[in-house]
Amino acid sequence: MIDEHVVRLHLHIEAAPDNVFPFLTDPDLYARWQGVRAELDPRPGGVYRVWMDAATVASGVFLEVEAPRLVVFTWGWEGDDEVPPWSTTVRVELAAVGEATTLTLEHSGLPSGRAAAMHEEGWRLFGSRLVTVASGGDPGPMPPLSASEPT
Repeated sequence: MIDEHVVRLHLHIEAAPDNVFPFLTDPDLYARWQGVRAELDPRPGGVYRVWMDAATVASGVFLEVEAPRLVVFTWGWEGDDEVPPWSTTVRVELAAVGEATTLTLEHSGLPSGRAAAMHEEGWRLFGSRLVTVASGGDPGPMPPLSASEPT
């Protein structure tokens, strides 16, 4: 049995779920907080593909999409044997808290060790960028990938 790791992230965003949800499903808005380009077809069975840079691509398929409260998709890295495309699952739930949103992200099925640590670090970085952009701020340019990320 493979030892699996789950990344959990809880974020507070100063925007309503209706305003946050498109940042999870619209390719242009998605690329403002994660990656340099995205190809998204947000419906069960639809493509999920994000270019972190010109050569590093995360890909999977959407499993569930319920606007404006839930997005679930598979995740993995093209060309990576440790976390290949479609091999893990990301679940993002949005809940209204007054006029703001609590976002809960759970990335499951990750192998423990280096891959788990890399994804934990990545979701924290990109989560903070999502909080900024969905709240109306500018997260700045996409940061360079660390040496530990797949190439």
